[in-house]
Amino acid sequence: MSYSSQLDQLGIEQYLARYGQREMLRLLTCGSVDDGKSTLIGRLLYDSQTVHDDVLAATKKASARYGTTGQEVDLALLVDGLQAEREQGITIDVAFRYFATDRRKFIIADTPGHVQYTRNMATGASTCDLAVILIDARHGVLEQTRRHSFICSLLGIQHFVVAINKMDLVDWSEQRFQEIRADYAEFATRLQVRDIHFIPMSALKGENVVHRGASMPWFQGSPLLDHLETVHVASDRNLVDLRFPVQHVLRPNLDFRGFSGTIASGVIRKGDTVAVVPSGKTTKVKAIHTFAGTIDEAFAPMSVTVTLTDEVDCSRGDMLVSPNNAPTLDNAVEAMVVWFNEQPLQPGKQYLIKHTTQQTAAAVTDLRYRINVGTLHREGADQLQMNEVGRIRLETARPLAADDYAKNRATGSFILIDRMSNATVAAGMIVERKTAAESTQRRRDAADARSNVRLQEKRAVSPEARKARLGQEPFVLWVTGLPRSGKSSLAYALEKVLFDQGRHVHVLDGERLRAGLNRDLGFGGADRWENQRRAAELARLNLDHGIATIVALVSPLRFERQQARDIVGAERFVEVFCDAPLAACEARDRDGLYARARAGEIANVTGIDAPYEAPTAPALALDTVGVTLGDNVERVLAALRQRKLLP
Repeated sequence: MSYSSQLDQLGIEQYLARYGQREMLRLLTCGSVDDGKSTLIGRLLYDSQTVHDDVLAATKKASARYGTTGQEVDLALLVDGLQAEREQGITIDVAFRYFATDRRKFIIADTPGHVQYTRNMATGASTCDLAVILIDARHGVLEQTRRHSFICSLLGIQHFVVAINKMDLVDWSEQRFQEIRADYAEFATRLQVRDIHFIPMSALKGENVVHRGASMPWFQGSPLLDHLETVHVASDRNLVDLRFPVQHVLRPNLDFRGFSGTIASGVIRKGDTVAVVPSGKTTKVKAIHTFAGTIDEAFAPMSVTVTLTDEVDCSRGDMLVSPNNAPTLDNAVEAMVVWFNEQPLQPGKQYLIKHTTQQTAAAVTDLRYRINVGTLHREGADQLQMNEVGRIRLETARPLAADDYAKNRATGSFILIDRMSNATVAAGMIVERKTAAESTQRRRDAADARSNVRLQEKRAVSPEARKARLGQEPFVLWVTGLPRSGKSSLAYALEKVLFDQGRHVHVLDGERLRAGLNRDLGFGGADRWENQRRAAELARLNLDHGIATIVALVSPLRFERQQARDIVGAERFVEVFCDAPLAACEARDRDGLYARARAGEIANVTGIDAPYEAPTAPALALDTVGVTLGDNVERVLAALRQRKLLP
């Protein structure tokens, strides 16, 4: 229904009230040059009857001068407004268009496809919930398609619509659609995107944009507009972690002192206890003020003014947070950046960083690597050129109250500014809040705290009684080493020998644990630590039940293996080191783990981009390259007999 029809039916007040209640969806169109992005948006606006008469008349006039569609209206000109865009038939700047249907309101960003304007595309994508990736059916997936898809993924967009356009130029071929779909789906396995939807269409002919067409009866899915009206994006918002950066201290008179800003994430309520970062002072919310009056609660992304019950020191650049859920203050962060400037990024140069409402001096201390956005492989680099993407380490003059970008897009993002020209030179996404040394120390402190607290358990059957019933001395054999160093082979060979001797024995293998008990864990430092802690706790339970346990885990850090020893108990903990050099482990790698890590396809692989600390004094160090498996099994059995854990 058109705007005029709705106004005639509802009246202005009822129409505005209904319009204000509709959910907003921000989306962008992106892809390679001449894939039809502007034409698609023009078709959306035209077929949904949201183009005003004067705009349509001006577009018809411009079509006669600049258009490429003969006597028909060139719908791309509804979006391409710059004279240079109309003359060249390309998009240069980001064009925003607004329209609404009965279900939803939309803000569409039409972003340029040319590699020269990648920075414009990244800017347009930074606030979007959904990306429409256009692909010309004649050309398939191009490098710029991959580039834009990767940047959208990097910017945290979780909903993709892959619009395979210009199907009319390939005779509406289902086979061609399936080929492109398979090609893109294979590439997308390396992107961190959870929702990808494929639609074949012709923006020029209006097929599967607003209305279904008769030319592709083999496609049973919804047209683009139906999908945009129904895709669920509300759960993407972070309403858990309260982050309220203070933009302005409002003092209209002596009796009012309020703190104004936009809620970045979370919910704030009247009476809530909040803390001011970085001072750490706590107070309570006295009132929440808006243009329409006071309210009891507010949530992201509302703009409000908050008054507090106490006169705490709080100014622009500070942040109100929940006392028990605060971002970490750091002068050093790890981040992915998209470089915008013609002058390359070089480590050591001084910049200004704008993070939420705070601005301070910053220096790039290290360029970790550059991403080849065509292949998503990591490459060594000593500088970043314009439109390139890389990972950096950044040190700031004032600490940043920052979250990981994946957790919070508002507090995990920043821009870098040239100190001399005041030009924005980069957009950054924080991927790690602490340095490796600090994270390791934090985990070590937590491990020490756990090891000092042991629960007193009430048992009806004691471990001694269980041991007597089974007739064996239980122990935990902890087998560590690089991936593919022979840990699992040794563990299962030992299990077979001990089982044949009539002993009760159980193997905890890393890969099997991750397939079941620990399948919710990733491969970052904290998740690796938790993976190992759970294995140690399970081994201790087996020990209490009189069962011998062989744990085969990489367990790369010494303090984490010490934690496992503390959980189990040193007297029954036997550490075995499978000593195989990295080259030998890579030679044994049949499933491509190391090859994928070296190509940059996966991260946190021990020995490649994650450290391994070899044991300094293991109970047994085994050469798993020059010595046979059978001989190594006999060495382990001998060591267990020497410790009187085997008869």
